[in-house]
Amino acid sequence: MHRLANYGMVPKHDFSQQISSCLLATVPEKFYDKVEEGSIILKKSQSFSFCEEGILVDGEPTSTKPLKTDVVILATKFRGDQKLRDIFVSQVFQDYKQGSSDETFPLYMEIVHPRIPQLAVIGFSESFSNLHTSEMKCRWLIELFDGTFKLPSIKEMENDMVELDEYLKRSSGEHYRRSCMALYIWYHDQLCKDMGWNPKRKKGFFAELFEPYGPLDYVSPSRSN
Repeated sequence: MHRLANYGMVPKHDFSQQISSCLLATVPEKFYDKVEEGSIILKKSQSFSFCEEGILVDGEPTSTKPLKTDVVILATKFRGDQKLRDIFVSQVFQDYKQGSSDETFPLYMEIVHPRIPQLAVIGFSESFSNLHTSEMKCRWLIELFDGTFKLPSIKEMENDMVELDEYLKRSSGEHYRRSCMALYIWYHDQLCKDMGWNPKRKKGFFAELFEPYGPLDYVSPSRSN
């Protein structure tokens, strides 16, 4: 924590909100060692500009002298919900996608919108294992196309989305609009149930209780060997 404080990187939200809203981030090994030696430079700024030698950071004592850089990484709070909204020409579909100001991005099972046909979104919502969760969503979608199960009625899907939205508001506070499945094993269980898979993927009672879950537990519809 002291290294975060030294470089002004301590977040304003508390740890429980960070976990429940997927704001938790990890850095590579020896990241702050590189910061201390000067090969990585951390800067907070409302604006900056590129120049031939690097960048000029507004509000810094060096704002008239460029920071010589090889690579610039911008942490800009990318708004994926706005990007998805803007893919539609139809204002009606744009309004469906945006939701109101106090709702999360509305997708049933974090994949389909009840009122927009022939559209599935993979990879928008996050978990602590994004590639694995996206693969599970693709499997769910294929099983849907194959007729393994049918979607509930529009009303039932919307009620389910409202229930999840209320949970996120309670657990994530001001960050609830982020589309994130913090309880991703529970989420994978729901996908398994729809596909007709046994959500208990481990072999044995104690393994189910104590062994961690991972991608290999979902290789096939049957339980792990």
